[in-house]
Amino acid sequence: MKDTPTEIHALFEGAPTTTEFRKLRKRIIRQAQEAIAEYGMIERGARWLVCLSGGKDSYTLLAVLAELQWRGLLPVDILACNLDQGQPNFPATVLPEFLKSMGVAHRIEYQDTYSIVKSKVPSTKTYCAMCSRLRRGNLYRIAREEGCSAIVLGHHRDDILETFMMNLFHGGRLATMPPKLLNEAGDLFVYRPLAFVAEADCEKFAQAMNYPIIPCDLCGSQDGLQRQQVKAMLDGWEKNSPGRRQVMFRALMNARPSHLLDTGLFDFAGLAKTS
Repeated sequence: MKDTPTEIHALFEGAPTTTEFRKLRKRIIRQAQEAIAEYGMIERGARWLVCLSGGKDSYTLLAVLAELQWRGLLPVDILACNLDQGQPNFPATVLPEFLKSMGVAHRIEYQDTYSIVKSKVPSTKTYCAMCSRLRRGNLYRIAREEGCSAIVLGHHRDDILETFMMNLFHGGRLATMPPKLLNEAGDLFVYRPLAFVAEADCEKFAQAMNYPIIPCDLCGSQDGLQRQQVKAMLDGWEKNSPGRRQVMFRALMNARPSHLLDTGLFDFAGLAKTS
């Protein structure tokens, strides 16, 4: 992929010209393409609601999808969307100005879910679970209003691994965030095209592009979360055994029901000798 102004989407203009960055960009785009193809995300002519928080992951997601669409490799319509949930000191003008300058179709929605969460969650608890549920409900509503068939999120490989470990340690189940999910109502897909992309690559990419990052801890409820503890544990493993995260991620793609204990996945009682 050439990086001249006439051969690159606006979201990549001004990108570093170093070999290292070119390799990073191509790797992220390739991995997103692979996830989209592997999990059958494309419905030709569909419309996607691409959800932006203003963090490194959502900027990376938008840039990659816009590039694929621009090159004719993603035959869907894209509508970027930010849900302003009323967190204190949220810089409300950052994303609208950025999206307008990039020529990206978008919708900015204001819903003060922060006040609702504050009124219902004790100060000793974190707000994240309820905040996430309210955010998801609003995004589903917006997607329906905009005629979208899917909401698209910026969760990456490390998010998926961390969720798996949290479910394992705290939820008592083997489950994580899948790259493709059908909502309970059965009318909207949830896609995660960055499922194969490492968080470190998203961070390097967003920093190199100098995107206007909005911090994810505006509500002040992030300290001491179980997810942070899991992340620290995975960081330690990765430091001692480089590549551990990728090996664990491959395991999620290589489940063997007959070697687990879930009778709903494998008929142990009906297992019979063949000779």
